[in-house]
Parts: sequence; structure tokens; C-alpha cells
Amino acid sequence: AAFPEAYIPDRSGPIWGSRVRSGGCQGCPMAKTFDTIDPKLRAFIEKQKMFFVASAPLTPDGHVNLSPKGLNGTFAVLDEGSVAYLDFIGSGVETIAHIRENGRICMMFCAVEGPPRIVRIHGVGDAIEPGDEEFEALRARFDDYPGVRAIVRIRASRISDSCGYGVPLYEYTGERDQLQRWAERKGADALAEYQRDKNSESLDGLPSGLRDH
Repeated sequence: AAFPEAYIPDRSGPIWGSRVRSGGCQGCPMAKTFDTIDPKLRAFIEKQKMFFVASAPLTPDGHVNLSPKGLNGTFAVLDEGSVAYLDFIGSGVETIAHIRENGRICMMFCAVEGPPRIVRIHGVGDAIEPGDEEFEALRARFDDYPGVRAIVRIRASRISDSCGYGVPLYEYTGERDQLQRWAERKGADALAEYQRDKNSESLDGLPSGLRDH
């Protein structure tokens, strides 16, 4: 899938005018914006076991979507300005439908262990499917999982952090394996049929544009 040129972020604007700028929550010493995903920022977001992805349609009465994501080896920092994650066949297709309509997406990483911190990456997303020119090279950046329908790539237009003082502490105890077992039990043909039946459009009727693979 081609990246929507109309939504490629312009890094010459004020967001990108300095390396790090203060802002965000009042009295929060860590509220900053970042010019790039630097090594320290990368280490933080790669350490998190879960992240959240938000998107929305253009229509004002459409459904805003927020999805938790996880599983080891399903997220990658591609370079200083872009990240990606594996998108699996599932019960909905909101994120892909939304970014194919308008490109807008936000990711959030928050520490639930150790020092509090929240990192958000606002940007423009595109979905690369099996058979697309870039898919195999990008797929090699992740662990091997069944049931992958696309790789969602986000090119950052704003990178920021905030304190995360209100986020509670949790203890990570392990990964769930239900998604992998479900995909393996169904097999390729049944997964393709499930994708056709369940992943053709969003809650608001936006087409996902997903092809059979």
C-alpha cells in the first residue's frame, strides 16, 4: 500500500524546530517534545510490554478507536522518525480502515513498572500487506507469528513525553499465547475466510482495502 503523500509530515514546522522543548502538564519536569527517537527514548519504548494505538475517521460522528497492543517481537523502531508493529487478523479492522482514509494515528507507551513516564508518537500511518513490495523487508524486523494481515508503519510528526504520575504500578508476569494458538488452529484458508468476513470494513463502514493473501 502506498504511503499517503498528502499526509507526510512537514518537519520544517515549529514542532521540529528544536531538539527538546518543554511543554505538556503543568509542574511536570519531564514534559518534552523530541526531534527524533533518540537512543534513550528508543530504549524506553522498546522496554514496554504493551502500547496503545488510537485512530479515528474523519466524520464527526464516527467511532474513535483505541487498541492495546503487545506480544514480544511485534513492535520495531525502524529509524529515528518511524516505527511499526505487526497487525493481526482479529475481530475488527478500525486502525487500518482509519489510516487508509486519513492517515492519522497516535501511539502511547506508558511505564507501569519503575519510574513513571508516558511517551506519545503522533504521526501518519500506512498499512503494508503481504505481497506489497516493502512487506518482506519489514517483516524481517519482527518475530515470527501466524495470522499477520499487515504491518502498520507510523512516520512521526510529533514525539513527546509526560510524567505519567497517575499511571498505577503493575507487575508483568508473562505473555498470552491465545492469539497464536487460535491462528494456528484455524489454518491459512480459514484465516483468509475470517478476514474476508470480519475485516472488510470498520464500524462506520469505511473499507479496510485488505486483499486475500
